[in-house]
Amino acid sequence: MPGLLWLCLALMLMGICSGHSLFTCEPIKVHRCLGINYNMTFFPNMMEHYDQDIAASYMEPFMPLANLHCSPDVHHFLCQAFIPACTEENKVIRPCREQCETVVSDCEENIRVFGITWPSELQCDKLDPYLGFWCPLQLKSSSGHGSSFLGAQDCAPPCSNMYFKPHDIEFAKTFIGICSIICLGATLFTFLTFLIDVKRFRYPERPIIFYAVCYSFVSLIYFIGFLLGNDAACIKASTFTSVDTVVMGSQSKGCTLLFMLLYFFSMAGLVWWVILTITWFLAAGPKWSCEAIDKKAVWFHSAAWGIPGSLTVTLLALNKVEGDNISGVCFVGLYDLDALRYFVLAPLCVGVVVGLSLILAGIVSLNHVRQVIQHDERNQEKLKKFMIRIGVFSCLYLVPLVTLLACYTYEQSYRSTWENTWINERCQEYSIPCSYKTTEQSHPDLTLFLVKYLMTLVVGISAVFWVSSKKTCSEWAYFFNRTRKRDPISESRRVLQESCEFFLKHNSRVQHKKKHYKASSHKLKVISKSMGTSTGITATKVSTTTNNQGTSALGNREPNMQASLDRGTPSRSSRRGERDREREREREREGLERRSKGGSSSKVSSRSGSLHRAAEGR
Repeated sequence: MPGLLWLCLALMLMGICSGHSLFTCEPIKVHRCLGINYNMTFFPNMMEHYDQDIAASYMEPFMPLANLHCSPDVHHFLCQAFIPACTEENKVIRPCREQCETVVSDCEENIRVFGITWPSELQCDKLDPYLGFWCPLQLKSSSGHGSSFLGAQDCAPPCSNMYFKPHDIEFAKTFIGICSIICLGATLFTFLTFLIDVKRFRYPERPIIFYAVCYSFVSLIYFIGFLLGNDAACIKASTFTSVDTVVMGSQSKGCTLLFMLLYFFSMAGLVWWVILTITWFLAAGPKWSCEAIDKKAVWFHSAAWGIPGSLTVTLLALNKVEGDNISGVCFVGLYDLDALRYFVLAPLCVGVVVGLSLILAGIVSLNHVRQVIQHDERNQEKLKKFMIRIGVFSCLYLVPLVTLLACYTYEQSYRSTWENTWINERCQEYSIPCSYKTTEQSHPDLTLFLVKYLMTLVVGISAVFWVSSKKTCSEWAYFFNRTRKRDPISESRRVLQESCEFFLKHNSRVQHKKKHYKASSHKLKVISKSMGTSTGITATKVSTTTNNQGTSALGNREPNMQASLDRGTPSRSSRRGERDREREREREREGLERRSKGGSSSKVSSRSGSLHRAAEGR
């Protein structure tokens, strides 16, 4: 008897098993719900239906709503209500409150027309609100680093890009690497031109140099990201069930360092451009001098480095560091829309508006000055060229900056759609709930991201336009001629040449002094000797003769002294002529030194000897 009871119970269980799935996931059989973004279901459903056939029969009165497409979510909502989704972990995913409210609002008129009775189990206020994205086990990250992905804590996006194929990512990396090299060369050329002649770039154009330095660091960081690949932007999988994920928060010191440098110098470059427009306005409007603007340099530097520094520290405190698996660097706002809006879009908008306003005000002031000096054609032409130069430079900066702003705006507008598309495409792979937003599948275009990276780097190239002139070419030519490399033989010849020229010059001066002072000193000795002799003779005569004879002797001595003094006067004029000729010979020798650098010492020595002999002949 007990055995019969156990047999009956077994038969009953077998019958039940043929009707439903014994609380395990089973494949969907209802043809109305085939082809949606899940293929496994679970029974009983929320209306207490224990079989797919029964659920399909109760769902049939609602099908006119799906056929009429009164709401884009109606078909998915009905299937999820009557044929609920089931994950591999036997988790049942029912429709959410937001989806229900959308369907009821869109199909209210059709529900009334067809006389459809809405089940009490499907009342929207009885449904749970949408809990958002469920982080799959493959994307789980270690806790304590502040990582967040699509609202799920301790979760990170996959390192393999969510939107593009691997060959598209490789092309994008190569493109960014080439652009970073070009920008780095251009900005370094601008900075080195400044170092060659520091006094050339004064205020109001001095901020261009600091602006170029900032973008040289930006391009250098992108080039480093190109060399590193995804080593800095991604983290290797910690378990065999997980995958490589993007760095989120403070998970990697290398990524954090790249973020700090990239964001700091990007914002500093923007601030320096705004300061450049301020200095132009002060020079054109209130007519500030270069010295007056230079006195405000401390305030300019405080703003240019202080504002980006404070923003960078704030982002680090908020753990908003995010790896970029396209460029290989780390930035902000790649997955967090709020961070993108407040820390990228807002500063760009403020910089564009303030800079453009000041540029227009400065151009209006310069045009007024141009009308005042319209009779001075020379200065008017110079001012006209300066205004054209400012206008072209401003366009070269503003056009890429506005394009970059448009790219960021478009990205933040459509990113939610792209993320929902990715969730619906990968929800079964990751065994997570699919998104209730069943809008059209949308994927971003790779061109948008390429233009965004290009405009980020092209902005720095505009600084080359300001230093491109004939004066720059001449300065570089002089620099290369002055710092031309010398081999050891040429260097020793140069040292020998300079030594020979020094001794020749010294010897020439000594011989000239001997020649110059020999005759004059002889004359002075003759004068003093004749004066002493005459005095002695006169004294003798005075002592032995009469006073008249003494007076005659003194009278004879005065003409002799006058003649001697007259002979001394031409000696001074000849001395001045010798000095002039000596200066002329020194100038000739200095010109010879400049022309004969790199030549052999023997030729210089022979030429110096000939000059020396010519000087002695003169």
